[in-house]
Amino acid sequence: MDGFNTQISVNITRNRENKSMKYSILTNFIKGESSPSNGKFLDVFNPLNGEVITQVPLSSADVVDDAVAGAKQAFPNWANLSLKDRAQIIFRYRHLLEKNFEELAALITEENGKTIDEARAEVSVSIEMAEFATSLPQICLGEVEMVSRGVECRSERYPLGVVASITPFNFPNMVPNWTIPNAITLGNTMILKASEQVPLSANRIAELFSDAGLPEGVLNVVHGGRETVEAICENPGIDAVTFVGSTKVAKIVYKKASGNFKRVLCLGGAKNHLIVLPDANEEMTATNVAASMTGCAGQRCMAASAMVAVGNIDSIITSLCEEVKKIVPGENLGAVISKQAQERIESYITEAESEGAKILVDGRGVTVNGKENGYYVGPTVIDFVTPDMKIATEEVFGPVLAIMRADTVDEALKIENNSPYGNAASVFTQSGSLANYVAERASAGMIGVNIGVPVPREPFSFGGWNESKFGTGDITGKSSIEFWTKLKKTTTKWNPEARTNWMS
Repeated sequence: MDGFNTQISVNITRNRENKSMKYSILTNFIKGESSPSNGKFLDVFNPLNGEVITQVPLSSADVVDDAVAGAKQAFPNWANLSLKDRAQIIFRYRHLLEKNFEELAALITEENGKTIDEARAEVSVSIEMAEFATSLPQICLGEVEMVSRGVECRSERYPLGVVASITPFNFPNMVPNWTIPNAITLGNTMILKASEQVPLSANRIAELFSDAGLPEGVLNVVHGGRETVEAICENPGIDAVTFVGSTKVAKIVYKKASGNFKRVLCLGGAKNHLIVLPDANEEMTATNVAASMTGCAGQRCMAASAMVAVGNIDSIITSLCEEVKKIVPGENLGAVISKQAQERIESYITEAESEGAKILVDGRGVTVNGKENGYYVGPTVIDFVTPDMKIATEEVFGPVLAIMRADTVDEALKIENNSPYGNAASVFTQSGSLANYVAERASAGMIGVNIGVPVPREPFSFGGWNESKFGTGDITGKSSIEFWTKLKKTTTKWNPEARTNWMS
C-alpha cells in the first residue's frame, strides 16, 4: 500500500483477449451501465496461486469526468427523495448481500487471497454497515426549538452533492460498504474507485445496488491507478473524498483534494501496539494476539504488529508462539496480495534478524503444495526488537509480530506514544485500574482491553488519531453523518406584535 499502483508495472497492457482468465475483462460502471475502456489495462492476480483472473482498465481523467457528469445529473432527483425512501433501497441491497453471501465471499478470496472464513466475516460486516444505513431516518433527525417568544430555530441536514470513495485492496467488499450506504442514503451520489488489485468486488457491489433499484448515476465505479485518483482529487464537480490506504498516499490525497477545496477524510496506516502485563490471562492473551497478528494475513490496519512485553511474561510469549504455529499458510492463513508484498514483508524480517532481533517463529520461504506460485508468508514472531528498528516503527502489513521489552507500564506507554501512527492500541491485564491507566494514556483512536482487534461496532465509528487519519470525523457510524452532510439553520418569526430586537 505504498503507492497508487502496487501491482507489477510490466503487466500494464493494451486490452487483449486472454482465454485463460476466469473473468471477462472488466469495465467501468457509469450511469447505470457498463462503460468499456480503450486505454491501458492491468492484470489482476489471484494471490492464492498467482494466476491472472481478469484485467482492469486504468481509466483516464476523461472517464472520471463522464462519471461525475452522470452523478451530477442523478443528484437532484435522488436528493429530493425523502430519507426514508432512499433507505428502502438500502433495505433491498442488504437483502441481496445476504442472498449472495457465499458468492461475494468467494469473490473476495479469489482477488484478495484471504481465507473463506475471513471473507465471510467481511461480508457479514458489510451487511451490518448496510443495516446501520437503514437506521439513518431514525438517527439523522433535525432539531426544532423555540428560542424566543414567537421565534423558532430549525436545523436540517442536506447532502453535499457528488462524493468519491477511494478504497484499498485488503477489504474489497467491506471498505466500500463503509462509505457507500451512508453516503447515498444521506442523499449524495457517488464515484467509487476501488484498488486496481481487487476490482471484481466493486463491480459486483454496483450490480447489487442496481438490482436493489438504485437509480442510474447514483453509484458509479471508475477503475484505475494513480491518474484516476489524481483526477478524482482535481475534478471540480466532486464535493468530498474519502480515502483508505497507506499513510504515504493518504497524505498525498489529503493535500491534493483539500487543496482543491473538497471535504476530505483520509485513513492511513498503523502500527498497533499491544501492551501485555504480567498478570494477563495467558491463554486469552496468546490466542487473541495470535489471531490479531495473522488475521487477513496481517493485511489490515487493525492488526497487532507490535507487542510490548512489560516485565517477565516469557510464559505468555511461549504460549503465543505455540498458538502461532497452529496457523498454517494455505489452510487457516491466506496469501498476501502480491509477489512484491511477499518480498517486502520478508525483507523486514531479514533486516530485523541482522540487527540482532531473535526470530521465534519464522514464516519466510513458505510454499503451499499445489499453489507453489501463490504469495504466502507464514506467521512470524520476532523477540528483542528495539524501538529504533525499522520493523518496530514502520507498517509491515503482513503476519509479523515484533516484540519489544519494557520494565514498566510507563515505559511501554512511551514506546506506544512515540509511534507516529495512532490507529489502535490494546492492553492485556486482569487489573481494571491498570487497564484504565493505559486506555487513558495510549495515543490511539481505538482502544482494546484484552481484545486483539478493537474495532468498534455500529453505531460506534471507526477512525484513528495522528498519522493514521487526516481530516475531521470518522468514516463509519454516527460520526460519518456530519462528514456526508451540510447543516442548514432556519430561523422563523411569525408574530408581528413581538417587539423588535437583535433577532429581527
